[in-house]
Amino acid sequence: MPLIPEEPQIHESAQGPRATAAAGRPASTPRPVPGPRSAASPRPGRPGPGPAGPAAPAPHPGAGQSPAKRPENRSDQRSTPQLQLIPAPVDGALDAAEEALDLLLESGRAPGEILVLTTGDPHPWAAHELSFGEAAYWAQQDTGDDVFFADASAVERATARPVVIVAVNGGDEDTAARTLPSAMARAGALLVVCGDAERVTALLGAGAGV
Repeated sequence: MPLIPEEPQIHESAQGPRATAAAGRPASTPRPVPGPRSAASPRPGRPGPGPAGPAAPAPHPGAGQSPAKRPENRSDQRSTPQLQLIPAPVDGALDAAEEALDLLLESGRAPGEILVLTTGDPHPWAAHELSFGEAAYWAQQDTGDDVFFADASAVERATARPVVIVAVNGGDEDTAARTLPSAMARAGALLVVCGDAERVTALLGAGAGV
């Protein structure tokens, strides 16, 4: 995927959990790919759009098709999320993540399908909710009806969601290096990484498909 040069329209981070784009704000980040929503990867808790009835038995068992191969291929597709890198400086990574979040919500993604991770300063929503105690904070993740923001240091406690957004907004190299593979493992359909393009590409490695 071609890397887009640094853009000057970086705004300060929004303070709410799902900041709406301000009037007149230019869309300074590339529009994230919403991710596949075919029957091969339906939303959690929702049946796929195809027919729900049981498949009729094949009239010709030896017709030459191998039914075992098709589910394996679909499983492979689900286990490998799409990856999008949104170039942004360290102090603009959280803002870029907010814009990506807004675009995903506008595209039809449900809030409960999205996890946002930060490698540096926590998102203001996460910091506010943690002030009421960790039990109440993590209970909101279990409810699963809204976007959940978490610090990269707690990525192992974060549950998988169809979309994961990572803001590489600081932290040391070890934190970022641990976070990205863990985030990819938790992304069911799409992983969006916002940060310095060269740094993120080096951390993901050539095999990550950036």
